[in-house]
Amino acid sequence: MTAQVGTRLRSDARDNRERILAIARLAFAADGLDVPIREIARRAELGVATVYRHFRTKEELLTAAFEEQLHLCSSVVEEGLAADDPWTGFTLVVEKLMEMHALDRGFARAFTSRLPLAADFATERDESLRLVLELVRRAKEAGDLREDFVLEDLVLALMANEGIRTDSPRSRVAASRRFAAFMLQSFRANPVATPLPPAVRLPLSR
Repeated sequence: MTAQVGTRLRSDARDNRERILAIARLAFAADGLDVPIREIARRAELGVATVYRHFRTKEELLTAAFEEQLHLCSSVVEEGLAADDPWTGFTLVVEKLMEMHALDRGFARAFTSRLPLAADFATERDESLRLVLELVRRAKEAGDLREDFVLEDLVLALMANEGIRTDSPRSRVAASRRFAAFMLQSFRANPVATPLPPAVRLPLSR
C-alpha cells in the first residue's frame, strides 16, 4: 500500500509539473515574460506553493519552459555552421530561427530578452549567438553577406517576426517564411531577385 501511494504521489507531481510548464508557455507567449508565478498557478488551477515546489524561482520556470526550444535553436545554428557554403548556412539559420519564433512567441521573447534568466539558459543562448557571429564572419568573407551587417540586425528581424499575428500557426509560419525571404534579400551583399514565398492574408488590426 505504501508503495502504491508513493507511486501515485510521484505521478501526481509529474502531472503537476507538466501542467505548470504547459500553462507557463501559453502565458509567456500571450502576455510576455512578466506574468507572475501567482497568475500561472491560478491558470493551472494549482496552489502557488505547488509551483514553487517544482520551480524555486521565476528564472527556473522560464528555463524549463523553453529548454527544448533552446536546444533545438542550438542545433539549428550548428547545422548552419556545418554547411559547406556560408550563405546557405546563414540562410538556413535565419529561416529556421524565424519559423521557431513564429510558432512560439514566448520563446522568441525569452531568446531576445535581456531580462535576468537562469544561468544555463543565458549561457546556451549566448553561445548560440556567438556561433551565429562565426557564421556571419564566414558569409562576409565569402562576399555574400553585406559588410555592414551586425548581429543586432538579426535580433531586430527576429523581434519583428515575433509580431506576426494570424489566425493559425500554419499561416503564421507561412507569413514568417515570406518575411524571412525579404530579410535575406536585404542582408545579401549583392541581392538577387528571386520569387518570394506566397503572401498570407493578415489582419490589419486586432
